[in-house]
Amino acid sequence: MRPKMKIVFMGTPDFAVPALAALHEAGHEIECVYTQPPRPAGRGKKLRPSPVQAKAEELGLPVRHPKSLRKEDAQAEFAALNADVAVVAAYGLILPQAVLDAHKHGCLNIHASLLPRWRGAAPIHRAIMAGDEQTGVTIMQMEAGLDTGPMLAKVTTPVLDKTTGELTEELAELGANAMVEVLADLPNITPQIQDDAEAIYAPKIDKAEARIDWSRDAEELVRHIHGLAPFPGAWFEVDGMRVKLLRAEVCEERGRSGEVLDDELTIACGKDALRPTRLQPAGKPAMDREDFLRGRTIAKGTILA
Repeated sequence: MRPKMKIVFMGTPDFAVPALAALHEAGHEIECVYTQPPRPAGRGKKLRPSPVQAKAEELGLPVRHPKSLRKEDAQAEFAALNADVAVVAAYGLILPQAVLDAHKHGCLNIHASLLPRWRGAAPIHRAIMAGDEQTGVTIMQMEAGLDTGPMLAKVTTPVLDKTTGELTEELAELGANAMVEVLADLPNITPQIQDDAEAIYAPKIDKAEARIDWSRDAEELVRHIHGLAPFPGAWFEVDGMRVKLLRAEVCEERGRSGEVLDDELTIACGKDALRPTRLQPAGKPAMDREDFLRGRTIAKGTILA
């Protein structure tokens, strides 16, 4: 019979929801869920709880959303939960040392890369954009450094032609399952120290990266497009309209960078060309290329901005 633990769960976006659900289903006692405060959303700017808060409330779990954990009273509240371990998945706040040390087994993090590769804020985006053949999740013991802690488990998966959105969903499930397995065998796991010499950082995505530079090679651009899909979305302009590219494929065609080469919206790049397969015009839902081109003419020879 697998041991049951008293857990504090800390997470905010959709990526963290499968882990919360899996730990609850495994029978662990979740003392409290920490998440980011509700944010204004939608046209009415009404406060919307995070995906993790919504799931926690569905499961009947207590929720806290402090704006910071740096104050002594917040740290005392956290420590008073007297849990065995804190499980962290894309929480979004820096954890001070007092929080990292508060519970018996400290804080264990689900990180969406094969550490020490892609430490930092955007590991999934960067893995796709760099052309990595595989990625995965690492369960690690958190310490003061940025994703520098000892590793307890790794699970790998091929990148293939997945977008960040698709890969995020997959890694969320892999991470949830991996965390359940780690907690089941925690006393017997020997932590593996990361080799800092192999570390690569994954900086936060800057919106300035999203505008498509057609002078880049098509293969590189396709990775860039997939890495930024669905958010913030790589984009170009045509007839004064901003269009996001969410998925594309490489074609062995040639022309001036940014030139539309045919009526299938094949676009010349610095090397070869690409053909969009999924697009999203401003203010519209995402759609396949055929639907985008229906009733819309982008003439051969047009140079896209």
